[in-house]
Amino acid sequence: MNSKISLDIELDKNRVPKNIQWSAPDGGVDKSKADAFMLSVWDGKTKDTLKIDLWTKDMLVDDMKKFYHQTLLSMADSFKRSTNEDEISEDIRDFAKYFAEKLKLIG
Repeated sequence: MNSKISLDIELDKNRVPKNIQWSAPDGGVDKSKADAFMLSVWDGKTKDTLKIDLWTKDMLVDDMKKFYHQTLLSMADSFKRSTNEDEISEDIRDFAKYFAEKLKLIG
């Protein structure tokens, strides 16, 4: 059994992302619009992370700050689920709170 997730990126003449759409047919997602994405892939052979971070030229800075904050919270959850490291997961969550406070995302 296979599953597929795809990203379609429309570029402007300067090769800057203009539109991003993603699809995940098994999850019922078909050409859903996105303004940014972060993709990290672990290479077990080289023990290195390969990354692609893209955002559209219309992505608002305030939205990017929220995107990073929510990504940090999601990383804390994923780290806890994958490693059972409760203490470090809480440290990541604490940093996310600090990050949000510094950027005035929360009071």
